[in-house]
Amino acid sequence: MSNKFDDIAPLYDHEVEQAIQEILVDPGFQHAVKYIMPDIDWNDFSAEMSKYENKKQFQSEMIYPVVKTLGMRVSSNIKSYNWDKIDRSVEHLFLSNHRDIVLDAGLFNILRHEQGLETTEIAIGDNLLIHPWIDKLVRLNKSFLVRRGLSIKERLIASKHMSEYIHHALKNKRESVWIAQREGRAKNSDDRTQDSLLKMLALYPEDKSFLESLKELNLIPLSISYEYDPTDYLKAKEFQQKRDDPDFKKSQRDDLLNMEIGILGKKGEIVFRLGNCINPELEKITEPDRRLQPELAAKIIDREIHRNYEIFPCNYIAH
Repeated sequence: MSNKFDDIAPLYDHEVEQAIQEILVDPGFQHAVKYIMPDIDWNDFSAEMSKYENKKQFQSEMIYPVVKTLGMRVSSNIKSYNWDKIDRSVEHLFLSNHRDIVLDAGLFNILRHEQGLETTEIAIGDNLLIHPWIDKLVRLNKSFLVRRGLSIKERLIASKHMSEYIHHALKNKRESVWIAQREGRAKNSDDRTQDSLLKMLALYPEDKSFLESLKELNLIPLSISYEYDPTDYLKAKEFQQKRDDPDFKKSQRDDLLNMEIGILGKKGEIVFRLGNCINPELEKITEPDRRLQPELAAKIIDREIHRNYEIFPCNYIAH
């Protein structure tokens, strides 16, 4: 039952039961669950986990209540707007600013579930899959892998492969997809879509132009606003370390700390706001130089994301 995307794709439903059993016996997973939910009865939890036979059941019965409870615990309120922007007759690529490693896509899918929509597949960097159980858990949760730390030649091959997979997910699997607008989070909150990301998305199909390929994705920009960023001091520290040492690279321990504080830290109010599908705006691009088209498309996306921010009192104070 293998296919060409096995190396990056989420688990298939027939792999779910075995993956759950492998996760449950991993001491790292046990430690993480007890850390986030200290009052849990492990035997009950294992029995509950062992019931699931497919990804949809696992997400709706296990992940939804856990992430929903967590979201309510770390925020004062979670709001969302503009669900009417979604054309339910097609799948969409949701391209968003990136504030929190885990909760950006996690909370978005909770909100989709409450709107009666299927959850999206999620693009996640393989640098975050520090332990085998994390790899299995994210793929059980409909994540596909973005390969990081590759040579230039390897990167081109991996980019083509991922572009083809995203088009395949939307068109053939009928799954919508969430992806961040850039690699990593914007540490200074200056959210800009990377041209290189848009070029990657349009590498497939090879016989289509950049704009035609991008239109096939029915791309909707998504704005995520957190009133407070619990990892702000970690981002500031990283800025300082990079300033003092241009070759500074975050360790796996740093990545884990960012994930942990991002998940458990207080965020105040959280607002998700959907923008307009960019296809009508892409139609207006008349620039004949194909090298300039990704930059123009990025500006369209950024304009949608920026105008849909929630501006909180602390933003006015900072300004």
